[in-house]
Amino acid sequence: MRRLLLPLSLFIAISGFAQTFNGSGGNIADNTTTEFPLNVSGLSGGLDNNHGLTDVCITIDHPSISQLQIFLVAPDGTRVALTSGTGGGGDDYTNTCFSQSAAMSVVTGTAPFTGTWRPLGNLGLVNNGQSGNGTWKLHIQDQYAPDQGSLTGWSLNFGPGAPVVPPFTTSNLPIVKIFTNGNPIPDDPKMMADMGIVYNGPGMPNNMSDPANHYAGKIGIELRGSSSLYHPKKSYAIETWTDAGADTSVSLIGMPEENDWILYAAYNDKSLLRNVLSYKLSNDMGLYASRTRFVELVLNGQYQGVYVLMEKIKRDSGRVNISKLAAKDTAGEDLTGGYIVKVDRNTGNNLGFSSAYQPVVHNNGQTVFFQYEYPSSDEIHPKQEAYIKSFIDSFEDALHNNPLHSTVNGWRKYANESSFIRFFLVNEISKNVDAYRLSTFLYKTKSTKGNQLHIGPPWDYDIAFGNAQHCEGATDTGWAYHFGNVCPDDGTQVPFWWQKLMTDTLFRNRVRCVYNDLRNTTLSTSYLFGWIDSTAAALHDAQTRNYTAWNTMGIYLWPNPQPVPEDYSMEINGLKLWLQNRLSWLDNNLPGTCHTWLGTGDLEAELSCRAVPNPFGNHLSVEISNPRSGSYHLRLISLDGKTVVAKELELPGGKNTHTLPVADLAAGVYVLQLTGAGGTVSMKLVKE
Repeated sequence: MRRLLLPLSLFIAISGFAQTFNGSGGNIADNTTTEFPLNVSGLSGGLDNNHGLTDVCITIDHPSISQLQIFLVAPDGTRVALTSGTGGGGDDYTNTCFSQSAAMSVVTGTAPFTGTWRPLGNLGLVNNGQSGNGTWKLHIQDQYAPDQGSLTGWSLNFGPGAPVVPPFTTSNLPIVKIFTNGNPIPDDPKMMADMGIVYNGPGMPNNMSDPANHYAGKIGIELRGSSSLYHPKKSYAIETWTDAGADTSVSLIGMPEENDWILYAAYNDKSLLRNVLSYKLSNDMGLYASRTRFVELVLNGQYQGVYVLMEKIKRDSGRVNISKLAAKDTAGEDLTGGYIVKVDRNTGNNLGFSSAYQPVVHNNGQTVFFQYEYPSSDEIHPKQEAYIKSFIDSFEDALHNNPLHSTVNGWRKYANESSFIRFFLVNEISKNVDAYRLSTFLYKTKSTKGNQLHIGPPWDYDIAFGNAQHCEGATDTGWAYHFGNVCPDDGTQVPFWWQKLMTDTLFRNRVRCVYNDLRNTTLSTSYLFGWIDSTAAALHDAQTRNYTAWNTMGIYLWPNPQPVPEDYSMEINGLKLWLQNRLSWLDNNLPGTCHTWLGTGDLEAELSCRAVPNPFGNHLSVEISNPRSGSYHLRLISLDGKTVVAKELELPGGKNTHTLPVADLAAGVYVLQLTGAGGTVSMKLVKE
């Protein structure tokens, strides 16, 4: 590799003098972060359009620059992403400059780099009126071992016509402000910081000058994610803490009280909607998924963009509602639940167990691996490990070996069919390229609470809904559960369950029934388009600020399919078109036949319900016939998809009658939905 020195330059512009400051280089530490300081002095006034930072130039020798993430850090702490993960497998930045006026984004280039490129972030962020005098830093993170490199030198150029970014002052979204006292946020463990949320209520503006009025207190914060850790726009895991650092549960922006939360960055999903839409679909179907709120994040005084504040998947009465399991619970009924496990990659740290059955495609020896989530791998007792493994083994044995329709020893003895139906639909509607094989959660209820394996909550859909160029993820046809047919060499494959379930006539028929039912309500194209349009409209101003801070709109980010939409409206229209085509394909290709709205099929003891009277007035009774005792969820849903009445029921097996409070409901058409042991049943009701 060549070592080239940066040229010293001093030139005169029409409207004033430009000044160049040169910094020294050194070795770039492997698989960690190195900072190179540059002391600037002699600048007069604050940095602005008349005289501010115009460009940054670097020369780096490195055999694989895609491993590098490079930020510029101003004296006041403002950070600007220059480049991250670019260049493919090539080497070197040779006399490479970053300027907002460059025609091409660095993301679109290939190594070796030279010349002038538009940075990934916006240099105008540093021209915020601060003094340019002080210590600037070039922050270089080498994200992988073992390749090493060096910075030959770097320079800062100040002059007239510098880019500026309007200050962030107000938003129609809640504003989350986090202060770390200048400390970098670690990957692990969480560090203490301060968080304030400005939220003045629906339809009210939220101002940076407003005091924190929704939350003002301590948090623990750390980076979160796997591959997303290497995105320049970071996601964060936070816990609400007391001043002493103890967990404290609070309600954030109307979500139920808890202490574990996530600030999700939505970096490579430029619609910003895909995760939120997926979780909405799931919740509308009656399958719990994390609640979400769009916010704008300010970190240490610097605007970070649009984020999604969401619930972390966790055992809690308002989240995954299973029984608490202590380390002492190692025998009898207490041992039976609850548990949460996750199908995901084997990290190699013995944090779980492998399935006894290979996936359908296993030509490279692929296996299905279960990670412990609750209890965690460092808390679970060996007897608890043995129990949950044995239960999942029994489920897989029954599904693989026993008659599918058996009411005694079939797979339904071990698994909650309703959750599997809805999880299947969420993943097939979105055609999530990671579906079933990664980030797939399951939870096991206690023997007195149904004693079944439920699948969900759904998680991680940023590369769903056509946002993946690999493994046919961009196509709106085909099955997500057939992933192995198109990408047989991928190291993680879909468990055999889904191929087997789709040979179960009863399961297919029930999937079709639920799908047909929902296509009339929360899966109707008009309803989904209405939600997408209204949400995109609410994000209009915020997304403009987001893509001013992060210059990613209109350029390729892995794994975006190409051509990449040029602006936000094109992103939204592309999402809607893909979803419309996908639903049309499912309408025509989803197998199964739906015979009735009420029954759940051919089981000897089926779940059913009857509502009287129908049409109803100020009184409504629901007669339930349930095959076995357990937890049941009764909902009345309006045609716009909103749950207007909900009841959580613990029912003995047999026949039960419950009344619903309907006197205050407006006249119209509703859907009554009952979910529990035995599946889900639905029926249309009319209020006069």
